[in-house]
Amino acid sequence: MSEHLEPADGGAAHHRGADPAAALPDDLRDAYVVLASGAAQILPTDGLAERLLVAQRENRPLRVKLGIDPSGTDLTLGHAVVLRKLRQFQDFGHTAVLVVGGFTGQVGDPSGRTSTRVAQSAQDVIANARGYFDQVMRILDPQRTEVVNNADWLGVMSLADILGYTRLMTVAQVLERDDFARRFAARQPISLSEFVYPLLQGIDSVEIHADLELGGTDQTFNNLVGRELQRARGQAPQAVLTVPLLVGTDGVEKMGKSLGNYIAISDPADEQFGKLMSIPDTLIETYARLCTALHPDQVDELAAAASLGGADANRAKRAMARAVVTLYHGSDGARAAEEHFDAVFKRHELQVDAPEYPLPADDPVHLPALLVAAGLAAGTSAARRDIDAGSVRLDGVAVASGAYDLGRAEVVGRVLARGKRHARRLV
Repeated sequence: MSEHLEPADGGAAHHRGADPAAALPDDLRDAYVVLASGAAQILPTDGLAERLLVAQRENRPLRVKLGIDPSGTDLTLGHAVVLRKLRQFQDFGHTAVLVVGGFTGQVGDPSGRTSTRVAQSAQDVIANARGYFDQVMRILDPQRTEVVNNADWLGVMSLADILGYTRLMTVAQVLERDDFARRFAARQPISLSEFVYPLLQGIDSVEIHADLELGGTDQTFNNLVGRELQRARGQAPQAVLTVPLLVGTDGVEKMGKSLGNYIAISDPADEQFGKLMSIPDTLIETYARLCTALHPDQVDELAAAASLGGADANRAKRAMARAVVTLYHGSDGARAAEEHFDAVFKRHELQVDAPEYPLPADDPVHLPALLVAAGLAAGTSAARRDIDAGSVRLDGVAVASGAYDLGRAEVVGRVLARGKRHARRLV
């Protein structure tokens, strides 16, 4: 094994204009364009193109690895960037291999850390993984997803097996990591378990025979270790594709729950749309490229419109926001969310400060009776006429004609209004 891992700028040619897709046949070129779009780096530069050719030649799907050490259950659009990239591979017929860190999660990934990470218990990892997968499968295709637990092989390896792998790496190589180098120079402690973590993640690639590994830019070193270990074990080394870290809604810091600049994939459609419309125009292209299923050509069109500013940028932002919300709430949910946004911020129809009114325990809720009880209609006959005329709205969206009975979950927490001047927030 060489004294140095492949340099972090090994994918620079990809950004300087070299086109690895030029050597691909027409039927693979569009796949390459989509899969490479938004990538921070592809290592080596021709790695993705070469792997696509191998899959075609061998008539098999690529095994695309993503390692996850669940440390919480709420996923944001920032977390979803790499998952959306993984879904793109699935859409082209490839297999997503999710490696759950049942073992490595107990060690703690040191990537980007300035101090030793607190290790999780095996029970914590399992509990977090359950909630995590409920959300992950809103993005991935379950039919093309393999889920494996690295405790199945790392947890049963003998000390001799582990020592055999440690001989394939040097201390100098591990210290190439920026975060380790900084901590070592500052005389901050680095535990031996942290030193071993990249090796363990690399062993995962050997065990699952990964063709390509995805990760954030903070995972580049760990992913390259996988290449080296595979080569040493006689396997074709995986290609590495990293995605950038998503800037939050404030337009400054990386998206994070602690900063309050995040959008959760479980957020209601109205909330998602509103937050997306609040981002700076300079982020429209980034969000369209990293957070939607739009083709790169469509993203380029939105980026061009966004650069014009004014109404053009607003239209581009709306298109981006619709595309994101559609992924998690469907096209109907996205349309309703946009209508709600316009009712609040454009037409000022929705009284966000409307007085509260307690809902009855009934389920479904009989809307004409509720309108009367809340003082929004003189009688149930008049309430029905108002509903049929489109004068009754929930969060700014007109109730359909004849929709007199609605599920309690459909109305709780929403603003019920008749006309523009009479409204109640249902609690």
